[in-house]
Amino acid sequence: MERIASKVILLWGLRRAALAILAGAIGALALPPFSFVAALFVSFTLLVWLMDGCATAPGAGFLARWRTTFFLGWLFGLGYFVAGLWWLGNALLVEADEFAWAIPLAVLGLPAFLALYYGLATMLAGFLWSEGFGRLAALALGFTVAEWLRSFLFTGFPWNMIGYGVMPIPLMMQSAHVIGVLGVTACAVFVLSAPALLATRRGLAGGATLAILMTVAHFGYGYYRLSHSLHETPPDAPVIRLVQPAIDQSRKMDNSDRQAVFEEHLALSALPPQQGGKRPDIIVWPETSVPFILTQNRDALARIGEVLQDGQVLIAGVVRAEDGAPGQPPRYYNSVYAIDSQGQIIAASDKVHLTPFGEYLPFESFWNELGISNIVDMPGGFTPGSARSLITLPSGKAFYPLICYEAIFPDEITAEAGKASALLNITNDAWFGDTPGPYQHFQQSRLRAVETGLPLIRAANSGISAIINSDGTIVRGLDFDQKGVIDATLGGSSVSDRNNYTRTTYLWLLSISLLLIAGFSRIGYNFRLN
Repeated sequence: MERIASKVILLWGLRRAALAILAGAIGALALPPFSFVAALFVSFTLLVWLMDGCATAPGAGFLARWRTTFFLGWLFGLGYFVAGLWWLGNALLVEADEFAWAIPLAVLGLPAFLALYYGLATMLAGFLWSEGFGRLAALALGFTVAEWLRSFLFTGFPWNMIGYGVMPIPLMMQSAHVIGVLGVTACAVFVLSAPALLATRRGLAGGATLAILMTVAHFGYGYYRLSHSLHETPPDAPVIRLVQPAIDQSRKMDNSDRQAVFEEHLALSALPPQQGGKRPDIIVWPETSVPFILTQNRDALARIGEVLQDGQVLIAGVVRAEDGAPGQPPRYYNSVYAIDSQGQIIAASDKVHLTPFGEYLPFESFWNELGISNIVDMPGGFTPGSARSLITLPSGKAFYPLICYEAIFPDEITAEAGKASALLNITNDAWFGDTPGPYQHFQQSRLRAVETGLPLIRAANSGISAIINSDGTIVRGLDFDQKGVIDATLGGSSVSDRNNYTRTTYLWLLSISLLLIAGFSRIGYNFRLN
């Protein structure tokens, strides 16, 4: 181990850069669908040794260390994000004749931008770098700050935070209920970096002890929470039917096929109960499942009323149109409707956090001059909703809607979710084909159930659709690209099981602890140098 570490520390120039990129790319193997957690141990151990080779270089000035550590983290992030997000280019192949030119921007440009955050992480860590396990705390703190900034700056894109890589199964997810995915990221970076101490031995006892305690707490709390999750079904628990039509994205965009797509959804919704079970009370369709403006097609609403039995409710992803100001075009919203058995819209909510370059163009006039338009063919793009509204049904059940990638933003789930019976995530991941994208999206949505203590109803056009308990366990689900329906009874959750307000406090305490460990270690390191 010492020989390997020495060789890594002494690397310079292109070899160091290549290893930094490789280390990041290896870490992406911990993400779905591979979920190979051990890859992150390799990834962060190499990163610590690479940092040792530049952050504490003898005679290096402050600015030189700043540039070197930042560039090292950027290279690491470039490898991680290219390996973890290359599938974004698949969305541009749906209309390749118009958007294929932009594939390099999606596959390389976005990762290069996101890698700036990891450059910031290692730069911050470099300020507090030392010899012992304090440098692990510095790295953990740096990544916590970087991932926090990534969650909201420039509209935010917290996809594939490091913490997700250590939560592949429910046993390893429960810590997120207490400290959130950011807190799990902080602890994970410390633990994942701990093998680096085996090479230098300095701080090994203290660092290994702290890493083991974090690991035991992580698994211990997971076991405790799962063993106390009774999943009691309330007497009034509704039976939910998820419709997964697995319709190719090119068909959804074909105007001549829209009525057939609509009828496929209706046919699946009308199937008899599975295995002699109860008829579904609520039927859920995916995002933008209705391929036309529903309020402008009364026949379509009537058809829904014909298919639904008395008392049944359909929750469907739709495009909602609203008249613009005089002389202005209509505004379009990515929305969800609840429709009763009379074909009447009884509740609605609009998507609040739109996808840049997919649903709207930032600085639209600038991009239009370059001939660049949205991927989604909607004049002027979508308009964001002013606020997220609960989908409240006649039964009194209320669902907190998260449309598509809104489910990856834990901090955007407001206190209003406390009034809901479940989270509702509808999405259309058919854009990305059979790539890691849909699997990564599913895992991140699943973690919202664990964090909030609420069950999750998730309907996806091509998958993965599932009913998920508040501890992240799957009640029933449909695999990717599997056409069909599933019926399942929605489990309950207790108010005492929700922990929305304490996670921020615990995260602050954790961050301050890491800062103190890193700071005192740095002071001691400077004292020894002098």
